[in-house]
Amino acid sequence: MRFVNQITAIVFVSILVSSACGSNSDPSGSPPTTVAHPPAEFVEGPCAHTPNPVPLLENARCGELVVPVNRTREDSGSLRLAVAIVPSETQPPAKAPIVFLMGGPGQDAVTDPPVNPDVPLNRDRDLILMGQRGNITSSSPLPCPEIFEFFAHRIGMAWNAESTRDAYVEAVKGCHDRLAPTVDLSAFNSTESTYDLIDLRKALGLEKWNVFSHSYGTDLALIYMRQDADAIESIAFDGVTPPSVGALGWTWASARQAFDNMVTACEDQPACKERYPDLGATFIRLVNELEAKPITTTVNVEGVGETKVVVDGGMLLNWFVPVATHLPNEFPSTVDELAHGNAQPIATRWAEVWGHPERGVLHWGLTLSIWCREWIPFETVEQSLQQAEQEFPELPESVRAQAPQLPFLRDACEVWDVPTAPDSIRDITVSDIPSLVLSGTYDGQTGAVWGDYIAKDLSQSTVAVVPGAAHGVYAEPPCGAEIIASFFDNPEKPDTSCTDTTPLPAYDILPPR
Repeated sequence: MRFVNQITAIVFVSILVSSACGSNSDPSGSPPTTVAHPPAEFVEGPCAHTPNPVPLLENARCGELVVPVNRTREDSGSLRLAVAIVPSETQPPAKAPIVFLMGGPGQDAVTDPPVNPDVPLNRDRDLILMGQRGNITSSSPLPCPEIFEFFAHRIGMAWNAESTRDAYVEAVKGCHDRLAPTVDLSAFNSTESTYDLIDLRKALGLEKWNVFSHSYGTDLALIYMRQDADAIESIAFDGVTPPSVGALGWTWASARQAFDNMVTACEDQPACKERYPDLGATFIRLVNELEAKPITTTVNVEGVGETKVVVDGGMLLNWFVPVATHLPNEFPSTVDELAHGNAQPIATRWAEVWGHPERGVLHWGLTLSIWCREWIPFETVEQSLQQAEQEFPELPESVRAQAPQLPFLRDACEVWDVPTAPDSIRDITVSDIPSLVLSGTYDGQTGAVWGDYIAKDLSQSTVAVVPGAAHGVYAEPPCGAEIIASFFDNPEKPDTSCTDTTPLPAYDILPPR
């Protein structure tokens, strides 16, 4: 199921901090100093093996970029990063290429390029895909099947229980202890990936290129802009994760914005308002009631069989953020069914997304190395809780204790054990590069509020918010993809008019009980 794979891949976003992590921080606040290494080399060769067919690669020129493992150390060895160059439909290309930065972190641009096939971008330019270090197509992938196995078990566990925390930490530790003896986990970070991008551009002989970034890729893009600004003709951000605020607490604003927008949409549709009155209040009431008295049920998951599912307050909130926002038509009816004691619809969807450990696509070793280095150490527990209370004061404390999608991440980072990034990783990026800042009104993971946040420091930015789009606006046909194509054709004045004419998805209206 494309939806299931997409949701599993997209389930990410923020982080938190333990003050203990700060002890490893570089007090100078400066970027790491590189040491002399041979120039990076692009070696042509066959395209990387991908778990599923990738049509864009059929005519691609492929190879590998050979880069140092750790640029702060001599004799650190080398990594090979998969590269695919999708040729322009017209030859020779008339415009500078676009390089793509994927999300996660831990999602691979080669195996899952963020390009909408309905609106191709390579009419008159090449498209460049590179698998970020640590991802599946790199020579040192950092998979954590232990974590996906935990996720499959978690659906039958209380969301915020100590036993759930312990099981998660044990899974993270298992992955760490398997990888750490042979891999320098500290070398898998946004700074090294920034240098990888610079090396790729130079190795390909390019003076200029354009950048498209999605989700965590926007975090990387904002950092990259500080190091290689003269080489960027234009840059697009889809689903913004600002490195200056990325942490557990900032997830709450995105969740609230999407929740309010989806509730308001029901109130504005007469049939929905009549059939599902007080949708928002009902949802909040259910979170509180289920947190106090969870429902345990079983569902049949294809390929897995009978699966236990626990529906409590924390699970309900986390179902909303990545799942309901991507299937908005089901939101009111699923909440109504749950309010009338029928937990099967929500339990079934939840189990479909999380019940297949083999479907995991993120390389969690990279994910944790970045989150635990660059996000967790820069926010206190108190700051996170303050933002949770500010956005959702109606929720019980036990639900607010864990940021949406990222429960117990602080605990996980204690065992992942990578040094804290320099303070400069949190700098705000100020730029006059032509920029597109793209968001969706239903994005509960990286809400439009964060697009506005970065746009104020990008003097040549165009902000566009697509009605009803969730996380990954590029995949929303046709408006999101059309805006992106228009921007790269005319970065100074892209056509964003479809945001005024795109209708919200219609909600399912089930017969009255």
